[in-house]
Amino acid sequence: MSNRVLVIPTSDIGADEIQATIGDRFGDAEVHVVAPASKLSRLDWLTNAEDDARADAARRADDVADALPATDVETKVGDTDPLQAIDDEIRTFDPDQVVVVSRTDDESTWLESDAGEAAQKRFAVPVTHITITSPLRR
Repeated sequence: MSNRVLVIPTSDIGADEIQATIGDRFGDAEVHVVAPASKLSRLDWLTNAEDDARADAARRADDVADALPATDVETKVGDTDPLQAIDDEIRTFDPDQVVVVSRTDDESTWLESDAGEAAQKRFAVPVTHITITSPLRR
């Protein structure tokens, strides 16, 4: 049975960064990429104006999936809260491991800040947190 990996990209991450940080780890794994709709202002969050954040998350999930060498990759948009997105996918996908890929706290949004460390404390599944330090401009 192949390894089941859940990848949570909380921010825009370039293909080169994905390949350099996690690309060759999961070539034969079954991978689910769930991008939280976390690019959301507090006002948009309060008013449930999530359409733009969900569209951005769908594009981000596809970009990450395209950069991975794995042949069995599924993508989806997750909850606005990265921890809730992880929890939801753990219940349905039952991964062997979770990889949270995020920007440094200085570069992250208010919803994604500390998501990697919080996931390591919250979930029984092994969680690897990879921090990308150079911002990707879109």
